[in-house]
Amino acid sequence: MKIQIINGPNLNLLGVREPSIYGNTSIEDYIKELKSIYSIIEIDYYQSNVEGELINKLHEVGFSYDGIILNAGGYTHTSVAIADAIAAIKTPVVEVHISNIYAREDYRHVSLTGKNCQGVLTGFGMKGYRLAIESLLIAP
Repeated sequence: MKIQIINGPNLNLLGVREPSIYGNTSIEDYIKELKSIYSIIEIDYYQSNVEGELINKLHEVGFSYDGIILNAGGYTHTSVAIADAIAAIKTPVVEVHISNIYAREDYRHVSLTGKNCQGVLTGFGMKGYRLAIESLLIAP
């Protein structure tokens, strides 16, 4: 099984960015932990602050991987283009948000991308990525 984790803008700063919201763990450390837990799964990680690069990555892996975990960051609430890219690919996508988007600013309550995803996990901290992997393992 091959799973691609894709993180959007500012998520390269996990571990140092607003630790009261996002925690103290770097994404690199967490990805190592996931690879250790799920050693039989190939887990690839990609992060970009650029919308078009996220779309290119979705296109690149969206027909050959078994699952995609996407945290599009702020683009979740603004990007019709990323939503369209998710709709255009065959690989199931699980949307993840570290914080509970419904407990934050009003504009974060709307996910343009979520409607094209297999499911959405929000507010479970970094554990949301692990829950997304689990959901992909049991999905039909």
